[in-house]
Amino acid sequence: MPVNLTIPERSELSPVAGLSIGTAMAGIRKANRRDVLILRLAPGARAAGVFTQNRFCAAPVQICREHLQASSGAIQALLVNTGCANAGTGELGLRNARASCESVARELGCEPEQVLPFSTGVILEHLPMDRLDAGIGLAARALGEADWLDAAQAIMTTDTLPKAASRQLSISGRPVAISGISKGAGMIRPNMATMLGFLATDAAVSQPLLERWVREIADQSFNRVTVDGDTSTNDSFILIATGASGVSIEHASDPGAAELLAALTATAQQLAQAIVRDGEGATKFITIRVEAARSEAEAAAVAYAIAHSPLVKTAFFASDPNLGRILAAVGYAGVTDLDVNDVDLFLDEVHVATRGGRHPAYVEEAGQRVMKNAEITVRVVLGRGAAATTVWTCDLSHDYVSINADYRS
Repeated sequence: MPVNLTIPERSELSPVAGLSIGTAMAGIRKANRRDVLILRLAPGARAAGVFTQNRFCAAPVQICREHLQASSGAIQALLVNTGCANAGTGELGLRNARASCESVARELGCEPEQVLPFSTGVILEHLPMDRLDAGIGLAARALGEADWLDAAQAIMTTDTLPKAASRQLSISGRPVAISGISKGAGMIRPNMATMLGFLATDAAVSQPLLERWVREIADQSFNRVTVDGDTSTNDSFILIATGASGVSIEHASDPGAAELLAALTATAQQLAQAIVRDGEGATKFITIRVEAARSEAEAAAVAYAIAHSPLVKTAFFASDPNLGRILAAVGYAGVTDLDVNDVDLFLDEVHVATRGGRHPAYVEEAGQRVMKNAEITVRVVLGRGAAATTVWTCDLSHDYVSINADYRS
């Protein structure tokens, strides 16, 4: 069951002016489920993206990179299919990804280079192009009939719940809307300059600033979550600015720019955390905060060493306060000159370790009390500097093995 995560209310998800949504049931892998999504963008909209660093990146990732460069961000449509990742598919996979963009372009009257394709599902299988083409036609004709909740449902794979979020703010007296969706539950350790994430605002944002922001936002959200440490072949995060609200942000110093960036980042963090809360087999949502590091990269290395340790993750699942496993992970995280006498470890408010060993006041009963919670914070203070970062992860349960053992069946 997801950890403190529920299906979003439709009424809480805001339309974004300049963007329309269409979905379809194409039967790409399973019958009677939404598995094709089209987001149509009004002329003048801009888009920027970051993608997986996996060298076996999927065909749609390669085409997205090409099309963003060719169109200079002037994108008019996004196409998403679930059920087949179109990864590990060679030249035929690239041809199929391009053909899907051509199909969308014919339906919408735009250029194929103005379409971004995304796929998620099983790797090493080819897209069923006849079914996908039919689904594209259905989704195109349904544009405007679907909302963000429908969109979130249309991109799910092993997700148990759709993931969507919205925020509203006012800039220079004008209302601005933000809405987005994400998907992912396993093979989650985004490394993008997972999961799929799409975030849209009706503000206008200049292309250079949009490209800068998409990286900054990813680094504070999707690049700070992990379920199992596996970086997918298809990870993509797209930031869209339609400009339909009449609010325009050209530079980071413009009025309202900081507020818009903060709201976009908070929405992306909510979507990223939803992936962890719905992690395959997850029963615990774990926040790992590393402080007093010499650099953010050093803090992240320590946080991920803890988050990726099977021993740590299984201890959390069992509510077993075997917290020496956390210290061991800190020790092998790659900080070669770490002075362990400067390290402090906290589990929620419980001070577990200090000066290289167990805190004199720590008792195991206190650790076990915290470990039984559904949400837990691990805080590591390295005593080396002023940098910090936060990573969100989950435990590792029997169900994770079962889900992934049966994924293709």
